[in-house]
Amino acid sequence: MKTARAAWRRLEPVHAMIYFVPEARRRYAALGLSGRAGYFTSRSAAFGRASAELVISTFYNFSPSLVRRAIDGAWDITTPQHVLDARYAAAGEALRRAGIHDMPALEEVLSLTRRAAESACEHAQGRPLFAAHAALPWPQEPVLQLWHAQTLLREFRGDGHVACLLSEGVGGLEALVLHAATGEAPVDFLKASRAWPEEEWTGAQESLRERGLLDGDSLSPEGVLLRRHIEDRTDRLALPAYAALGDADCERLAELARPFGRAVVDAGLIKLG
Repeated sequence: MKTARAAWRRLEPVHAMIYFVPEARRRYAALGLSGRAGYFTSRSAAFGRASAELVISTFYNFSPSLVRRAIDGAWDITTPQHVLDARYAAAGEALRRAGIHDMPALEEVLSLTRRAAESACEHAQGRPLFAAHAALPWPQEPVLQLWHAQTLLREFRGDGHVACLLSEGVGGLEALVLHAATGEAPVDFLKASRAWPEEEWTGAQESLRERGLLDGDSLSPEGVLLRRHIEDRTDRLALPAYAALGDADCERLAELARPFGRAVVDAGLIKLG
């Protein structure tokens, strides 16, 4: 389980950079999408003309008012296919800028990652955001195949994570507050990117204190245990993808993935704020 988590985490920057790179912003703007509309439409375009309510449900931890503002009218000025085309084109441009296309282990990393992603496709039930992306055709270019494969693995894991949060009675805003309490991500970034009103954030903190999960602004011992349980359960739910590799190939992917994630970070493709 730890090896599977390492394989996913080390390669995750290859997917995650799409939410930060200027290549994506420029291409979405060319379609007439401004502000946060590019993010929400590009990640949900696999659904087709996704409604704000569908995005709120599947993305889970964003302020509903933010999503409605971003989605409102977006599908009147462009189409899901145009947004998907822009997203893949931006991903290819950015990853080539990081030199991913020239890395000597690309073929092997792609082979392993695609095997895991295709295994995940056999377990799509109950994972709506993953299933929508899994129905998209595989790109032809190797660097885009790698991006698509890691996107599938990210959404596979993400849908499982949402299921864990729901089963523990942790709503989207509460999940953010608990994440902030770990100190693993800047609180200001979480607040700005998810756009929950301050009074709702404060209310969620108070609710979590009443449940014994927060001690002040930090996790209580019970909160630490709950977070660990949710993360461990998320790892277990992601295993159907990586189990297809077997222990040796999963370890191999974890080993090979590190330079790919590092190349993305070193190229400045992921910058918060």
